[in-house]
Amino acid sequence: MTVGADFNRRQVIYWRLIARLFSREEQSTLEAASLAVIEDIGLPAALLDPSVSIDNIVQRFPDLAKEFDGLMAADNLGPAAHDDATATVGELAAAPPEEVGRDAAAEVRRAALAAKLLLNVFDTGSGAVSATQLARWQSDAGWLERAVGEEPGSLRRQGGGGSGQGMGGTLGELEGDLVSRMQLREVLADPKLAAQLTPSMSLIEQLLRDKSNLSGLALANAKSLIRRFVDDVAAVLRTQVERTATGKIDRSVTPKRVFRNLDLDRTIWKNLTNWSPDDQKLYVDRLFYRHTASKTTPSRLIVVVDQSGSMVDSMVNCTILASIFAGLPKVDVHLIAYDTRAIDLTPWVHDPFEVLLRTNLGGGNDGPVAMAMARPKIAEPANTAMVWISDFYEFGASQPLYDSIVAVQRSGVRFIPVGSVTSSGQNIVNPWFRQRFKDLGTPVVSGHIRKLVFELKNFLA
Repeated sequence: MTVGADFNRRQVIYWRLIARLFSREEQSTLEAASLAVIEDIGLPAALLDPSVSIDNIVQRFPDLAKEFDGLMAADNLGPAAHDDATATVGELAAAPPEEVGRDAAAEVRRAALAAKLLLNVFDTGSGAVSATQLARWQSDAGWLERAVGEEPGSLRRQGGGGSGQGMGGTLGELEGDLVSRMQLREVLADPKLAAQLTPSMSLIEQLLRDKSNLSGLALANAKSLIRRFVDDVAAVLRTQVERTATGKIDRSVTPKRVFRNLDLDRTIWKNLTNWSPDDQKLYVDRLFYRHTASKTTPSRLIVVVDQSGSMVDSMVNCTILASIFAGLPKVDVHLIAYDTRAIDLTPWVHDPFEVLLRTNLGGGNDGPVAMAMARPKIAEPANTAMVWISDFYEFGASQPLYDSIVAVQRSGVRFIPVGSVTSSGQNIVNPWFRQRFKDLGTPVVSGHIRKLVFELKNFLA
């Protein structure tokens, strides 16, 4: 068999994969040609059957398990993959034989196995999903993660990274879609199945929306998933929030005249004129001490979060972020969530898990209701920042909320409008408010959470 012939056989495999991903209807010519290729290279015909899981394949043909492991890892791909384990199927299929960089016949075999993995994971169909179907997909997704050199479930938890960078987010979205198409309560009531769920933003949103309908084991499993997601996100955010300054030196306070505060270098420098060459001694007639007293007034941070359905990412991220800043010294954090009603979540601000359990996602936006709860919390305007996270699409007229924001800012409060707080940085804001905030000199902060962390650290420093 020539290199050119192997290249053509590899193309048949990939074009059949592309055709099946875009249409579930079989194309007889591609199916027949693919079957001929599979049989010719000694692989089982079951590789072409989307209803057969990878687990079933390796149970019948145990030797294939080793071939699936690391199959699509970066160091196992040729130049056609551009050193990216998630190179598109089109790039792999179109690569000419001289660019494969490996044995052409072996490349056909690898293509057949990779096509099986990709079809099983990315062809999720439509309509209702059973618990069995979800479990099977999760297992197949685990095999795909192993194929790119990662631990099963790791990419879905991380949202991408390592040799599978970019794939994790896609797998997480696919899993979230499958979960949304099935009876979530059925999964939560099964401890084994619930333990296999990967916490994601889409899953957390569903749990928060349905928590009032859960009880017993299902509620316990839902809380466990929310706790896992909160802990994972908090671990990431803490790396972005460096310990802020504890306060500026207050030079109006006389330094304590104790040995630990003695400024030895300054004392020597100021007394150099008292040096005695004859005695070879420095006579000190004045001691200097360091100022160590800091201003003790805490910075007050009032975080107001829109908890309407369009702001789920922000609600989760800001709840966790508020708890992290609340743990810093000399920072007094208050948290308010609102839709058409407002709720003061300050008593639970140190525990984002408890905060999320008390939220009620959905409804419209009534900013003035939230502002009526937030304004009494302003004790010293110059020492207060108000972070308002919303898309600013109000339930009623926009002017009342804007007027109250102007009044708060003019009182001396640092007002920070934020369109959304997501990991992607996507930022949708009512244009009416966006322009007026810009005119006010307080433009809407970019939606990426790192930008908000930067703004808050500047205020607290």
